[in-house]
Amino acid sequence: MNKSLIRKKILKIRKINSHKNLKINFNYIFKLLKMQKINIKLIGGYYPYNNEIDTIEILKKFEEKKYSISLPKIKRNNKMNFYHWSFKDPLIVNEYGIPEPTKKKIVYPNILLVPLVAFDKNLNRIGYGGGFYDRYIKRISKIKKIFTIGLAYSFQQVKRIPINKYDIKLDYIITEKNN
Repeated sequence: MNKSLIRKKILKIRKINSHKNLKINFNYIFKLLKMQKINIKLIGGYYPYNNEIDTIEILKKFEEKKYSISLPKIKRNNKMNFYHWSFKDPLIVNEYGIPEPTKKKIVYPNILLVPLVAFDKNLNRIGYGGGFYDRYIKRISKIKKIFTIGLAYSFQQVKRIPINKYDIKLDYIITEKNN
């Protein structure tokens, strides 16, 4: 099955299951970071959109643990950068309907929470098809080490994701079944 068909199928399944209120265990993510000895507390999150895993409670818990939070802003030419954000800061809605920070200073997270549409056991992912995260991870990896964690529902897993040279594997993928 090609990426477009997988995307269409999983988005439909995700929409049907959106009412189930499935959650990711924050403590599992936190323990994973401790096991990986990641001590720099700069995390790149995302504002949930289109029935994605809701990261709001996860980001609140990171902020309570004194992590610096950043969210992406979409730029021209399908580029994306991350900007500092706190729960006391305002957000503005971009052309895709996704809230973004109003800050102007770019930050480079060490930990990146990555939304996805589908994934496989080999840590490959499919997003919405714009390549935003693949390009961002590739670009930032040249500047610093970045630890990537995909967040998804377990039903988003497929047998195999067809990959190409532009696709970047994630370091981990966590679902509601991890605890």
